[in-house]
Amino acid sequence: MTRWVATVNGRATTVDVEARDGRYRITIGDQVLEIDTRRVGHGLYSLLIDGAVHVADVARAGREALRVEVAGGSYVIEIEEHARHVIRTRGGAGGRDGHQTIRTPLPGKVTHVAVAAGDSVEAGDTVVVIEAMKMQNEFKAAAAGVVAEVRVQPGQAVNAGDVLIVIGG
Repeated sequence: MTRWVATVNGRATTVDVEARDGRYRITIGDQVLEIDTRRVGHGLYSLLIDGAVHVADVARAGREALRVEVAGGSYVIEIEEHARHVIRTRGGAGGRDGHQTIRTPLPGKVTHVAVAAGDSVEAGDTVVVIEAMKMQNEFKAAAAGVVAEVRVQPGQAVNAGDVLIVIGG
């Protein structure tokens, strides 16, 4: 079984996927779906979900998202490994008045520090990059502010929960 995070129209949900013999068992919360899928054309898929047949039209919607049209609805979907999602979303914590303490949720190694104390950052700016689980993970500022502290340097090993960067409002 593999754990993923599916973000559908901006709302993230944890999804467990078990694949066997071309069929999938999908668990979303308490809901379990048995799905058989077949590609029937360019971007078109036939889905047999709990005995009901659906046709899904799938197309790119930007760099990392897909637009899926199925059963009269249109959905923008991003799929990400659960561990990567945790690293990306839980590494930074915004506080009151724009204060942020960026921590690493998993152990890893600092590969790049993009800021220094006193630097101004905007929301979305990369401040540090950590290699964890053989992936490069960028930690970004959640809001605009000024870097108050940089507690790591390239090459440094970090543990889960270690403070990497502190940003003031």
